Amino acid sequence: MDVLLWVVAVAMIIVGVVGTVLPALPGTVFILGGIALAAWIDGFQRISGWVVGVAAALTAIAFVTDYVAAALGAKKAGASKLAIVGAALGTVAGVFTGLVGLVFLPLAGAAIGEYVARRDVAHAGRVGVATWLGLLLGTAVKVAIAFTMVGLFIAALVF
Repeated sequence: MDVLLWVVAVAMIIVGVVGTVLPALPGTVFILGGIALAAWIDGFQRISGWVVGVAAALTAIAFVTDYVAAALGAKKAGASKLAIVGAALGTVAGVFTGLVGLVFLPLAGAAIGEYVARRDVAHAGRVGVATWLGLLLGTAVKVAIAFTMVGLFIAALVF
C-alpha cells in the first residue's frame, strides 16, 4: 500500500510541475499535496512538518504572484476591465490550442478586450503586450517556486 501511495505522491508532484505552466491546473497545490502525502506516508520522519509548512507558504506566494503579476502589467498600461477579461479568456483558449496558443492568446485577448473598450489600436496593443508580459513574469515566478518546492522535497528525502 505504501508503494501505491508513494506513486500517487510523486505523480501529484509531476502533475504539479506541469500545472505551473497550464492555467487549468493549480500546479503548486498539486506539488504541495504530493509533498504532504509523502510526509504523511513517512510519518513526518524525513519530510517534516516544517517542510510541509514551507511548501504551503510557497504555494500561497505562487497564488498571489499569479494574480498580482498580470494585474500589475495590465494596470501599468492602463488596461480596462475588458482587457483583463480578454486576457483571461485568451489564457483559457490557449490551454486548448497548444503551446503557441498558450503563449500568445492571452496577449491577443487582452488587446481585443482593450480595443472593444476604447477603440484605440495603439493603446490596445500596448495593453496586450503589458498584460502578456505580466502573465509571462508570473508564470516564470511560479515555475521557480515549483522547482524550489521540488528541490525542498528531494533535499528532505536525501538528507
